[in-house]
Amino acid sequence: MEQLNKVELIGTVGSVYVKDFGRTKCVNFSVATNHAYKDREGCPVIETTWHRVIAWDSPDNADAFRISKGDQVHVIGRLRVQRYTGADGVERSMVEIVAKRMESL
Repeated sequence: MEQLNKVELIGTVGSVYVKDFGRTKCVNFSVATNHAYKDREGCPVIETTWHRVIAWDSPDNADAFRISKGDQVHVIGRLRVQRYTGADGVERSMVEIVAKRMESL
C-alpha cells in the first residue's frame, strides 16, 4: 500500500530566521493559517493556527530566502516530528513542515 505524507498551506509569515551551514543553508519560519466559523450564538470566530516550516536551499524553495514577516506564502511539504529533551529534563516533541516547494503570493 502506498503511503502519503503531504501538507499544503497558504498563510501569513510570522518570524523568519536563516541558518547557514557553509555549503548549504535553510530558513526556518512560522506560518499562520486562519479558520473562520460562527459559534452557537452566531458570533464570528477566527481560530489561528501557527505552523513551523523549514525550507532547505533548493530551486523550488528560492522564494523562502526572500520572505519577511507579513508576507503571504504557499507551502507544499511533509510533516516531521522532532523529539528532544528540554532543559528541565522533560522529553518533548514538535511537529514541523519540511517544505518541498514554497512560493510567495
